[in-house]
Amino acid sequence: MKFEQILAASGFSDQDLTGGSLDVHTPIDGSKIAALQTHTADDVHDAIEASKAAFATWRKVPAPRRGELVRLLGEELRNEKENLGRLVTLECGKIVQEGLGEVQEMIDICDFAVGLSRQLYGLTIASERPGHAMRETWHPMGVCGVISAFNFPVAVWSWNTALALVCGNPVIWKPSEKTPLTALACKRIFERAVARFGDAPDNLLQVLIGERAVGETLVASRDVAIVSATGSTRMGNAVGIKVAERFGRSILELGGNNAMIVSDSADLEMAVRAIVFSAVGTAGQRCTSLRRLIAHEAIYDVLMPRLREAYANLPVGNPLDDGVLIGPLIDAQSGAAMGAALDQAKSAGGTVHGGELRLTEQYPDAVYANPAIVEMPGQSDIVKHETFAPILYVMKYKSLNEAIHLQNDVPQGLSSCIFTTDIREAEEFLSDVGSDCGIANVNIGPSGAEIGGAFGGEKETGGGRESGSDAWKAYMRRQTNTVNYSRELPLAQGIKFEI
Repeated sequence: MKFEQILAASGFSDQDLTGGSLDVHTPIDGSKIAALQTHTADDVHDAIEASKAAFATWRKVPAPRRGELVRLLGEELRNEKENLGRLVTLECGKIVQEGLGEVQEMIDICDFAVGLSRQLYGLTIASERPGHAMRETWHPMGVCGVISAFNFPVAVWSWNTALALVCGNPVIWKPSEKTPLTALACKRIFERAVARFGDAPDNLLQVLIGERAVGETLVASRDVAIVSATGSTRMGNAVGIKVAERFGRSILELGGNNAMIVSDSADLEMAVRAIVFSAVGTAGQRCTSLRRLIAHEAIYDVLMPRLREAYANLPVGNPLDDGVLIGPLIDAQSGAAMGAALDQAKSAGGTVHGGELRLTEQYPDAVYANPAIVEMPGQSDIVKHETFAPILYVMKYKSLNEAIHLQNDVPQGLSSCIFTTDIREAEEFLSDVGSDCGIANVNIGPSGAEIGGAFGGEKETGGGRESGSDAWKAYMRRQTNTVNYSRELPLAQGIKFEI
């Protein structure tokens, strides 16, 4: 399918794609596919005011009724799954199956949020005072700002928006300047759901197109109650500080430097499959991509030849083509970062397999590369640094304690896993003395997650949680209520205060 057909199928006309100052390039061949108009700081302030007005109405709508809008959004996404999935591929370069999988995540979180709209439960709390009742209630927060990254250009928005909407909050979305078209397509899809819903306030969802200054204005506003930001640790640090300065709430989903421990009892056939997908899927540009492999010395020499053989046969190419498993890196800057990381790893004593540029004659303005395996003598500085590219650093270990130490001895704390058939090893890895990450798996790779569980990590990953479980609480404010239904006024802690 041609690029123009993908854009047209998502509802874009030539007029939509021309006349602006923000050039949008597809990583597939590096060509420009749009020149979009951008928003100014004044536009951001106007959007916030419009969102505040929407909040004043939307918070009064019963939560199950709010869930109906999200149900309709899920239906519209089902209808547009093929078109939106291909647009994701066009704009961020992941293969079509991964683009479709990302849209399926959007559908799944809508289903989850519909059920959640009838389960925004508080607690009934025992009071120490006779004739009193205590309870905990949850209320909408206000305007929710969502700043998303290029690698999951639509799923991250949906994780936040589906929950924010059922919790009673409007959303202002600032997508990555590298992937704005998918955001505009989602806005159209959302507007169709709103039209079917019938009585939603205007401006429940607004999309702001622009570069860093647009996001900074959104983050700085005291009228934006919640800022959910996905991206680099550097970006998250700036966002977190700015939001904290004004006592706002931030949900930060930042860097990941994810590891897999492969024990001497592991099912190696299963481990190899998990390693390859986790390390090279989305060309290594997932926040949950496998970047560090910690293999027991007893199976190292058996595992590595299998792994190198699997890597040697991976099809790299146009992500729209059937059979391709690895598409391009997002841009030349990412390609340069990959090359620099491999050079640094060599300087630290690493042995590099793969990593060569590919298809340079066919796509001179794009960046395709063979995934790289780097055998390292130890966990040097470059191994502790997250490079957003298909680089897998491999190290040996002798004891489980040593492996867990290596796993945890990095600044990031997103996802982790162990492959073992020893239940004692598995349980220790999941225990208080095991993985320090927000996600810890057994006999499954670190890459990707189901929407039913809260997604996020610790340390420089930011500590935020999105998607399932009780992540909805980040979009609401907690209130403790005490009701005195007696005719007395006893004080807490038995205090006597007579007047």
